[in-house]
Amino acid sequence: MTELFVDIETFASVDLAKSGLYRYSESLDFEVILFGFSVDGGEVRVVDLASGEDVPDYILYALGDPSVVKWAHNAAFERICLSRFLGLPKHVYLDPKQWRCTMVWSAYLGLPLSLESVGAVLNLTEQKLKEGKDLIRFFCKPCTPTKSNSGRMRNLPGHAPEKWISFKAYNKRDVETEMAISAKLNKYPVPNAIWSEYHLDQRINDTGIAIDMDFVHNAITANERARAELLRQMKVLTGLDNPNSVEQFKSWLRDEGYVVESVDKKYVSGALKTASEHVKEVLTLRQAASKSSTAKYAAMENVVCSDMRAKGLYQFYGAHTGRWSSRLIQIQNLPQNHLPELEDARALVQSGNYDTLALLYDNVPNVLSELIRTAFVAEPGKQLIVGDFSSIEAVTVAWLAGEQWVLDAYREKRDLYIENAEKMFHRPKGSVGKKDPLRQKAKLATLACGYQGSVAAMRNFGALDLGLTEGELLPIVTAWRSANPNIVQFWWQCDKAAQKAVREQSAFDVRGIWFSYKSGNLFITLPSGRDLVYTKPYIGENRFGNDAVIYNYVNAQHKWGKVESSPGKWVENLCQAVARDLLVYAMQTLDMAGYRIIGHVHDEVIVEAPPDASVENVCELMCELPAWAKGLPLRAEGFSSSFYRKD
Repeated sequence: MTELFVDIETFASVDLAKSGLYRYSESLDFEVILFGFSVDGGEVRVVDLASGEDVPDYILYALGDPSVVKWAHNAAFERICLSRFLGLPKHVYLDPKQWRCTMVWSAYLGLPLSLESVGAVLNLTEQKLKEGKDLIRFFCKPCTPTKSNSGRMRNLPGHAPEKWISFKAYNKRDVETEMAISAKLNKYPVPNAIWSEYHLDQRINDTGIAIDMDFVHNAITANERARAELLRQMKVLTGLDNPNSVEQFKSWLRDEGYVVESVDKKYVSGALKTASEHVKEVLTLRQAASKSSTAKYAAMENVVCSDMRAKGLYQFYGAHTGRWSSRLIQIQNLPQNHLPELEDARALVQSGNYDTLALLYDNVPNVLSELIRTAFVAEPGKQLIVGDFSSIEAVTVAWLAGEQWVLDAYREKRDLYIENAEKMFHRPKGSVGKKDPLRQKAKLATLACGYQGSVAAMRNFGALDLGLTEGELLPIVTAWRSANPNIVQFWWQCDKAAQKAVREQSAFDVRGIWFSYKSGNLFITLPSGRDLVYTKPYIGENRFGNDAVIYNYVNAQHKWGKVESSPGKWVENLCQAVARDLLVYAMQTLDMAGYRIIGHVHDEVIVEAPPDASVENVCELMCELPAWAKGLPLRAEGFSSSFYRKD
């Protein structure tokens, strides 16, 4: 035996979607009920564990045999659940190095993540059976006790024999679909380097990050008390029975002279600028009471495992560029912290001192929102060290495009926004300071324009809110493009190469990046050697009436469909992908040096280290360059703390 394809079905009373895989597998009533497998591409067999069958000994042995490669779709589910099934000690899991994942394979080639969707896109004969969702709901989750089901809380095979036969067929088909994906994609295997990255990702997910649950519980209590007080004040000011009701609140606003379609966050923020003092006071209270980010505390309660760590927070290859996406707590989308007395505010919540917290802060929900990061902590006797790449996107796009002045300024640790301002507005060296309005304009332009953004992008980055006029925006965009001609040229070079590759079904080089057309797909080979893959591309007309590469991917409606490219979008993808590769290399370097990586957020790495470990060493290791990144200047800054925060 060299390969084992596996798919399992399980039962547990814990909600998998809310609590995540690791907490789910710890459920006291967790069990594997079906075990489908195929050895070396042979016929699929289903072991009916719920009916008393046993998994063969040679399969049990293979699950721990490093010479046998185990395959599954979303393999983390099988690996973690089978760790419990095999009776491994708590918080010990099967070695991810022995596993491969057809979901990762699909993602690497620009395909959908779900087994059903990728089967449909690949037009497989052995596609996932669509009735599976109903069968999973019936057999894998608790049921509501009723008179008709004799008050039972779980459906067993004997309760619905025909459904159980269908469920076994469903389990068998999932294994067949996994095997069909492997056969279909066999021409373009995932490079071993990517599997090594996946294995590191799995170890980070297995380790998790410690959560201060006393702090979390007190934060939830404080939020409930604060919200109740805010609603009480709103009742007094509005006379409404339920000011939290959208319809009642809209009716009250109409009576006050404000006819509105919505009372969502975006509207409230805009209305606060022009509302009367009375309405403004009520809107401010409503905004505070509806602070949604504090829901992350409840997510922490749902997710935390018995070792007080949150696990499985990262989806490997969650984005087209290979970057991660977040799961469960959404750690990559946490509110920033700006409180100058962050530690003092945290201590008040930690101790449950709500009265003092409410006395010192007018907006308690906002304080709790800023404290969310601090719920992640180092385990006793350890420290968290956070290392963050400095201006990674700005330096990466400059390196890719050959914008040498940016690289020189970065290497010499000069302020890139000041440098841009002096070039954009033709000012002498040293004439623009950090508080100069020109620096702010250059900063906005740098953030908004790097990927072909124009006036609309400037607006989206808050240009008008910062006091700029509509008439200033286009001249600022033009000035930024004039100051960064190589980046602008790089947009068009990439777009031209992509279109030529698709039209001529050939390969073209742009500054060491190869655009090539193979087997009906567009491949972009990055400096690292990794490919970005764009499925079934063709030359079509974009929304502006120009020729563009159109390809298949997850669109703005979160469905598989047509997506149009643009010169700036190619460069954005390249920049994000290269920054991702630099982050991966840094994590691998830290891992080899013995650091325990427990998380990463965008271009930031979080390690849990002994008290004598140094921030400087972590940052130095992060800045070690891979061979393919010659000439790319890199800096990382960091700090240590007992809890996570944004420095």
